Amino acid sequence: MGRKIVCVVGPTACGKTALAVALAKRYGGEVVSADSMQIYKGLTIGTAAPTEAEMDGIPHHMVAVADPGEQWSAARYAQAAIPVIDGILAREKLPILAGGTGLWLDAVVRGHGFAPGAAGGEVRRQLQSRLDGEGIGPLLAELRQADPDAAERLHPSDEKRILRALEVYLETGKTITAHNEETRALPPRYDAVWIGLQFADREDMKALIDRRVDAMVERGLLEEVRALLGRGLPRDATCMQAIGYKEFLGVLEGRRTEAEAIAEVKLRSRQYAKRQLTWLRRNPAIHWIYWEKKRDFAKALRISTEILSAAGVS
Repeated sequence: MGRKIVCVVGPTACGKTALAVALAKRYGGEVVSADSMQIYKGLTIGTAAPTEAEMDGIPHHMVAVADPGEQWSAARYAQAAIPVIDGILAREKLPILAGGTGLWLDAVVRGHGFAPGAAGGEVRRQLQSRLDGEGIGPLLAELRQADPDAAERLHPSDEKRILRALEVYLETGKTITAHNEETRALPPRYDAVWIGLQFADREDMKALIDRRVDAMVERGLLEEVRALLGRGLPRDATCMQAIGYKEFLGVLEGRRTEAEAIAEVKLRSRQYAKRQLTWLRRNPAIHWIYWEKKRDFAKALRISTEILSAAGVS
């Protein structure tokens, strides 16, 4: 099998975990979550983290591995997930990545790391101080001098990436554009077979997302948010900005009613699903499986098996 892996991707609520588990059973595999919120401990309901029943005896990795007070990036995720994937391969099992966080998936498959530089170090603190005092304009002008391609590519309001691009240049003397060009020229770390799930009719996807949000509320999403705060998690923690948590934090703080929060979570979840699809559709290697009104996993497993067989997975 070499370094071949499978990536099951798609927007929220499309059934990635269920198909990944079915494939793991068929091929003797293990599932690796590639979800930017399922990594946090205590965020179970709002992230739709797989339950024991849904795992169905299949080993799952990269679920509930981070403290909810931490902030994880694609680079940190890749650094943690790659040894896990390599371990699965060493056991002669098939790694099956399941998730909708496209940047994180790409980081793992390419596997060449991110631009060097002590992200969050002294240079970043100085840049952040300048941002607070001067605004983004002077910093963007400085980036335009050092790395005009990055400055052109980044939106003027994307302060996070502007600071990162400057940080890389100031610490290494090499632009982030040059680093990205070098890594793109390298072969990917893994030979990935991509399988994508989406609905043929977007209205069916929206309806399923709405039902899923209702189910999360019934399972106790509000209580989960209350429990996280009760353990001392800061209200401005990264995970508390996730869809579902931010809105229900507003309920606990009296800024919105539960009905308003539910409507907002549904809207933001649908918007997020659209953004996920936009990102994933840029990948021409994805073999798409389209759901009709209902998700037919037996059919999806059959189609996936044909795709994997053609790719040399047996």
